[in-house]
Amino acid sequence: MEVDLSQKEETRISAQPNIFMKKARTLPVYVCRNIWKVGKDDPRRVIHALKVGVALTLVSFLYLLEPLFEGVGQNAMWAVITVVVVLEFTAGATLCKGLNRGFGTLCAGSLAFFIEFMAEETGRVYRAVFIGATVFLVGFMSTYLRFFPFIKKNYDYGVVIFLLTFNLITVSSFRVQNVLHMARERLYTIAIGCAICLLMSLLIFPNWSGEDLHRSTARKFEALAKSIEGCIDEYFNDKDDKVGENKLDGPIYKGYRAVLDSKFSDETLASFASWEPRPTRHCHKYPWQQYVKLGTVLRHFGYTAVALHGCLQSEIQAPKSVRLLFRDPCKRVASEVTKVLVELAYSISNRRLFSHDALSDHLHEALQDLNSAIKSHPRLFLGSKNGRKVTEPKHEKTSSAVALPSLKTDTSVMLQWKSNRIADQPKCSSEQKQLRPTLSKLAITTLEFSEALPFAAFASLLVEMVARLELVIEEVEELGRAAYFRESTASDELTIKVKIENMRQDENSHDLHTHEVHRIVD
Repeated sequence: MEVDLSQKEETRISAQPNIFMKKARTLPVYVCRNIWKVGKDDPRRVIHALKVGVALTLVSFLYLLEPLFEGVGQNAMWAVITVVVVLEFTAGATLCKGLNRGFGTLCAGSLAFFIEFMAEETGRVYRAVFIGATVFLVGFMSTYLRFFPFIKKNYDYGVVIFLLTFNLITVSSFRVQNVLHMARERLYTIAIGCAICLLMSLLIFPNWSGEDLHRSTARKFEALAKSIEGCIDEYFNDKDDKVGENKLDGPIYKGYRAVLDSKFSDETLASFASWEPRPTRHCHKYPWQQYVKLGTVLRHFGYTAVALHGCLQSEIQAPKSVRLLFRDPCKRVASEVTKVLVELAYSISNRRLFSHDALSDHLHEALQDLNSAIKSHPRLFLGSKNGRKVTEPKHEKTSSAVALPSLKTDTSVMLQWKSNRIADQPKCSSEQKQLRPTLSKLAITTLEFSEALPFAAFASLLVEMVARLELVIEEVEELGRAAYFRESTASDELTIKVKIENMRQDENSHDLHTHEVHRIVD
């Protein structure tokens, strides 16, 4: 045994150089693929990288060219630092940082000049005490100011720059004689760096935070529509595969995950969009915070998609006969929900209003069909010991005649199992760990639940989804009024109908392809 272990260890050690060489050969290919993928996913990233390179080249001329260096001196490096720190991917982020940096530097320089003027006539000792006390008070007040939510959200970077610049100028003025001239030159170079950043960000292939927020909101509706459509197709598929085999890294999971993880990005984009110029010809304030509220309501709706996906992962599934019995009304409800989501996505994407009543009427009609289908099979949800074959009762019986499962049998079985387990208690801890799942499986087996209860949970989630969708519709309608969306035209309605028809054709072709493949396999 020891010889075999030593041989395996020697084989593993001898194979390590080969594994290392193989990884070294595949590393360049892996890096190149990732570089290409990042640029292919969003080509604007490549353009932004080029803009940063051009901006750094322009600002470095202040240091490289002799005539420009004689004008600004060693402070030219502050322009380079400003470009590195301020130039961001979107115009709103650049404006936020640039204006915060410029305003913070200006306020800090003005306050430092005033402090220098006040301390100039005092002696050296009193001047040191005055500067120390001023630094303490300004540092305390600036840091405490950062805890205010409004300041933290919009001007935190400006307060940091103000505190840094003020301390550099004020403390340096105690030792350096010409510190005010140095501060003025530094302010000029920072202004040059901010101007180059704003030029690159606003005039050369600008990326607007507001447009990113607008497009991402519309994409979230489409992602949820695909997730719900995938859940319904998976639940009512005609294959004999187990429903719960759907993986967590599939398109269903990715669709609602993009919605649930969007809170931070929505708030950040809305904050940066408020710094950008007005996106309309009218100078009214654009309701970017309304997008944040819509995102909150949409995430609340997205939790139903998560729960719907959880039904696919459940260990207890309704029989196939029960699922097929209610397939058509459930699919109609889901189809109406996806159509509403697609229409809302089109409304937001094209800034067009929609008909609230038309959307709600179709949803309520689909719900009525599902309700009628469930009411036509009342005995399914009461539980019985009959076989798994689902049949329609021929004669109505009173509620007192319905036999409900008794817990006495289950309790006695559990007590008997526990007594046998105590009598034959294992000595090894590994055997104890193996026996633990047996208890839960026995409990699931002995409890005589109705076969239709898993489907009842699924159907109740569909009803809850429609109820929450009403809140989403109202929020989109409020966004349309606040953002002055245009009235929908006949061409818009035709475009939505074509889009929905294409979606239906894709579903039918997918179902036909699945049926053909399944028939060939059989």
